[in-house]
This record gives sequence, structure tokens and C-alpha cells, in this order.
Amino acid sequence: LMPEEESVTYGHFGRMRLKYLKEQRRTIYINLKTSGKLTHHLNEIDREANVMLQLLIEQMAQAQGITEQLKAENQMAWVGAMNNIRSAAEEVILRDIINK
Repeated sequence: LMPEEESVTYGHFGRMRLKYLKEQRRTIYINLKTSGKLTHHLNEIDREANVMLQLLIEQMAQAQGITEQLKAENQMAWVGAMNNIRSAAEEVILRDIINK
């Protein structure tokens, strides 16, 4: 009898983790799948990654002086800077959470 799986709540990062496990960490993937813990694992990874993303974005924006004032004065510059920060933060998450 398979253990009851929790419901899928993961999004972008959970899907990235799933792809990584299937392609690069087959044994871990199979162990999680057969033990009924795969969905829980992916939900946790997604939650952890999203919390880390918000924290990194806030820290990087603060470190680079990207403020609400800039947003009000020059929205295009603010959007560009925030997009760069988000990309950098996602790279960190890929390295530290998704692909480990």
C-alpha cells in the first residue's frame, strides 16, 4: 500500500527541482517517488526557494540602493534593476537549492 501523497502546491521551483532530479539524480528521484515523499519534497523545495527569493531580492535591492523613491522617479530604471536582481537571485537559488 502506497503512503497517502500530500496535494501538489509547488510551482516554478518545484518543477525545476523535479526536472533536475529526473535528469541528474535518478536514484534520489526514484527513492522519493517509491517512498511517497516526492510531492512533499517538491512542495518543501518550492516553499524554501520562494522564501529565499523574496529575501535575496530585498537584500540585493537594499545593497544596490534600489528604492521606492527610484520607482517613483524613474520607473523604467527601477524595473530594469529589479529584473536584474531577480535574475541574480534565481541563479543563487538554482545553485543552492534546486541543483544540490
